[in-house]
Amino acid sequence: MSAPNSAPLPSSFDGDHDFYNENGLSKIWRRFREEPLIPLGCGLTVWAIVGATRAMRKGDHKMTNLYFRRRLYAQSFTIAVLVVGNLYWQKDRVKRKDYEKLVAEKERGEKRERWLRELESRDEEDRKWKERMARRVRGEADAGLGVTEKVAEKTRELKDRVVGGK
Repeated sequence: MSAPNSAPLPSSFDGDHDFYNENGLSKIWRRFREEPLIPLGCGLTVWAIVGATRAMRKGDHKMTNLYFRRRLYAQSFTIAVLVVGNLYWQKDRVKRKDYEKLVAEKERGEKRERWLRELESRDEEDRKWKERMARRVRGEADAGLGVTEKVAEKTRELKDRVVGGK
């Protein structure tokens, strides 16, 4: 019996199994390769803040204001890159979400199939046990004898038939 949710994945997902089943570090490196300007913008922002801090400690107000302006430009650059990158990678995110949905459906279907097989095997075990108990009850009710006595009785019947038939 095939589960309705165990549909094969679309062919667009064939070549990228590692792409979708990645750990945290590989995801960071992949995102860094996809959008290298975001870490650059973050680095520039940190550089500007550190520069402003040093200028403030020295008491150089002109350089402090210059570094704060640079921080503002770096943050604006980072936000612009985030927006552009989000627009560019939107299709990929939709594709990833669809893939994760299909994988979840497939896992649910497989779990359901395993559960049904388990229930069927338990039902089969119960049925066999009930048959054994019914045979045992019928056998004891018919003769009221144990196995040894039944064998001895059958042996006497066969002996009587053979001796009586000569």
